[in-house]
Amino acid sequence: MSPEAGMSPEAGMSIERLAERSATTTRNIRNYQTLGLLPKPTMSGRVGLYGEGHLARLRLIDQLQEHGFALAGIGKLLAAWEEGRTLGDLLGFEAALTAPWIEELPELISIEDAVAAYPESIQEPALVARAIEVGLISFEGERVRVASPRLFQIGAQLARSGVPLAAILDELDTLRTELDAIATRFVAMFDRYQWQPFADAGMPAEAVGDVADALRRMRPLAQATVEVLLAQAMARRSADNTALRSALGFIRPDAPTRSEASASTSHVPLPAEPQRPGEYQSSTKERTA
Repeated sequence: MSPEAGMSPEAGMSIERLAERSATTTRNIRNYQTLGLLPKPTMSGRVGLYGEGHLARLRLIDQLQEHGFALAGIGKLLAAWEEGRTLGDLLGFEAALTAPWIEELPELISIEDAVAAYPESIQEPALVARAIEVGLISFEGERVRVASPRLFQIGAQLARSGVPLAAILDELDTLRTELDAIATRFVAMFDRYQWQPFADAGMPAEAVGDVADALRRMRPLAQATVEVLLAQAMARRSADNTALRSALGFIRPDAPTRSEASASTSHVPLPAEPQRPGEYQSSTKERTA
């Protein structure tokens, strides 16, 4: 494999920054370049600059090592892929394997804003420690780092509706554990029915696109499955809950029955089929022709 013929990413990262973002060391990066696993950086004077393509490659190497592949085997695999597939196919496969599941970025807010969202925290400092423990927040100097702004806002809405902060944090911790188990099963399903047959067959270049497509599909399908089943479960539990049914009957005399509520959960939209690299461009040309 020729590292010079590797990627043409938008360069701009120093080797130190690349190491930080890929959770590796500068020594490993240089070693991968020596072994031909990582393309050389773009040179700006005497400084080497790296881009997103290098980051995707490092993440792919890490993923393959987690599946038991030695560096020598990874080098042969990458060489075979680059000989049998276009660079776009390979980068598409790398992107599918290493793409983050969550696009949400952490936010920094003031301590005042955090207290305004969760007033209980000022009265019970132990709750702040608990929020840190479950990963809802952390501190960076005089600011509060919110790991997931969406979860933070959901919790704040529950707090405003009267749910104690301790109960919110306990439920977050419990749900995370339960959803970890669900995620483990989906990943195991992909590993058993897509990845392992692909690996057992020697990772043939012609199957790269199919495996990447399967991985792209798994993400939205897993989320849609959980959404449908949760909606169904909420309908069942709501119908079984006497207090909730009484409240709904008082507020909305025309509230749906249990069977009507269950039926309404059957219309959760499924995610669109993912497109392989290059398909979007061709379909666009057909529409505009």
